[in-house]
Amino acid sequence: MLLYPYLKSLHLIFVITWFAGLFYIVRLFVYQLEAHAKPDPVERQILTRQLALMAKRLWTFITWPSMILATGFALSLLLLNPTILTQGWMHLKLAFVLVLIGYHLYCQVIYKNLQKGNFKYRSTFMRLYNEIPTLILFSVIFLVTLRNSINWIFGLVGLLLLSLLLTAGYKWYKHLRNQH
Repeated sequence: MLLYPYLKSLHLIFVITWFAGLFYIVRLFVYQLEAHAKPDPVERQILTRQLALMAKRLWTFITWPSMILATGFALSLLLLNPTILTQGWMHLKLAFVLVLIGYHLYCQVIYKNLQKGNFKYRSTFMRLYNEIPTLILFSVIFLVTLRNSINWIFGLVGLLLLSLLLTAGYKWYKHLRNQH
């Protein structure tokens, strides 16, 4: 078990870089969609090329490797301590991780479409889509920190309140943005 804390540290480092990549890639999607809507064709072309390159580098060299390494270190932790799989909070955490992996894979679909010049989404959708990993991050952090002491109803109410706050924040941001 001497190895366990080092593996756990590496797991956390790559979870953080994975989330950073997921947060930023969708922001780049927003910027790509907004650049594509620019009326000036020269500006549109320059911006979409640059943003596509930035997305490619982020997705290929940071986000995908971080997901793979975070998952690999998580599996090694489970192999070293399989009894943790008997705890209910871990089942819920793994469910959130599966949702996050699904989110990541759907980002891959969006990324491929944008790289091909297929702009079928609106920036408004992407801004809201970008809040999904925030909800997952909050859920997993509280779940892992509080473990079995968490009251599930309290946790669900907290998650719903966070969702409402994020939605209200988005509407407020959109209102401010439309004023300028």
